[in-house]
Amino acid sequence: MGKNTKWKNYFWAGTLAAALLVCRLALWRLPERTVAWAEDTVPKRVALTFDDGPYPNLTRQLLDGLRERGVKASFFVVGENAKAYPDVIEMMYEDGHLIGNHTYHHVQLTEVGEEKFKEEIRMTNAVLSEITGETPAFIRPPYGSWNKKYEEELNLFPVLWTVDPLDWCCNSSQCVYQRVVTTVKENDIILLHDCYETSVTAALSIVDSLQAQGYEFVTVDELLLE
Repeated sequence: MGKNTKWKNYFWAGTLAAALLVCRLALWRLPERTVAWAEDTVPKRVALTFDDGPYPNLTRQLLDGLRERGVKASFFVVGENAKAYPDVIEMMYEDGHLIGNHTYHHVQLTEVGEEKFKEEIRMTNAVLSEITGETPAFIRPPYGSWNKKYEEELNLFPVLWTVDPLDWCCNSSQCVYQRVVTTVKENDIILLHDCYETSVTAALSIVDSLQAQGYEFVTVDELLLE
């Protein structure tokens, strides 16, 4: 091997080593900044849902509080209540909340016959469609009892929950609040009822707490389908 060839080999070997060192330094620094940026800017999502309404005073109070906080929720309403308080349904719709079916008389669907099952759902859909101009696509079956064989015919998607504070047996808003904020995690669906003052008060406190922790509140269709 000639002297010039030997020095050329040294030169290219040194150049390659320097290039690899630069690449390693760049790769060592880049992920730390990229990961930190992603963690800081991507919010954790959660869905807040309410059953059994609307109620003339408590649901309005809840809607006002959600509007002030820029939060969208999902309301699964009872048909006979929606018919009695159409103005509250209109407020929900205008504020951009998801409005779903919770049967007309709050019946346990698996305990009734096929005809009654379908009637409870169709009557509620008719009431909501008349008020909002849209037919619900989602249902929260009372007590979580559902029969999948009717899903396609009724064109409804059942939505259950992952966090249930049993607000109906809490005697204070603090009880409801603690049961939610100590168990909730990303992509959870929180079940509450807008027929209890304790639950309405707790709901707004839950929103304040979780927003401060970086959570984003979305409707159930956004959480489940996007």
